[in-house]
Amino acid sequence: LDPANEPEITLFEKNYEYDEIILEKNIPVYSYCEHHFVPIIGKAHVAYIAKGKIAGLSKLNRVVNYFSRRPQVQERLTAEIADFLKAKLHTEDVAVIIEAEHLCIASRGVRDAGSTTVTGSYHGRLGAEKKSELIQLLKR
Repeated sequence: LDPANEPEITLFEKNYEYDEIILEKNIPVYSYCEHHFVPIIGKAHVAYIAKGKIAGLSKLNRVVNYFSRRPQVQERLTAEIADFLKAKLHTEDVAVIIEAEHLCIASRGVRDAGSTTVTGSYHGRLGAEKKSELIQLLKR
C-alpha cells in the first residue's frame, strides 16, 4: 500500500460529555487471499471510545477500504486497521471485528460455501471492561 494514498482522518472537537462506544457496523470488505488470489468478501465492525476528538464516520469506512485493497490474510487486515486507528484517533480504546467468506474455502479444497471466518482485535477499554457491551451492540 502506498502511504501517500492513506486516508486522512478528519477529527472534530468533542465539546460535550460522551465517553461511550462509537460503533460503525457492516462496513463492506472486499479483498483477496494472498495465498490463492481469490476474493475475500465480508463486513467489518469498527468501534472506538473518543478521547477529546471524534472522527468523521465515513473515515472509518475509508480506512477499512484502504487496508482491504491488497492481497492478504484476514488476521493481519484486522490488526492493521486497529493499529492505524489507535494512532490516528489518539486512543487505545479501539476494536475491529471482521466477518468474511473466503472464496478459496468455497471454491477450492474443502469446497465449503457459506462458512465465515471471524477475527477480532480489541484494545484498551474495548478489550476489557467494555468488550461485553460492544458484543451486545453488535447483536442489535
